[in-house]
Amino acid sequence: MDDKNLMEGILLLEKGVCDLYMHGTIESPTGNVRKTFNDALNESLCMQDTLYGKMAQKGWYPTEQVEQTKVTTVKQKYSAQ
Repeated sequence: MDDKNLMEGILLLEKGVCDLYMHGTIESPTGNVRKTFNDALNESLCMQDTLYGKMAQKGWYPTEQVEQTKVTTVKQKYSAQ
């Protein structure tokens, strides 16, 4: 397994962990449990951001710029509703 595949796997796992922590935060019955899940979620989101940043630097997570006209069209479509 090469580094790119390894990083993709780790990023996918981290995204899954964030999803679990988010649901734990939402469903927590008490404030201290909610805070614990929320703290873990924030830490995991930071890890996810770090992983994404490293992958983007290496060109392993390419993004593309969207034309401003397309952004404006979508904004107008949903703001009218």
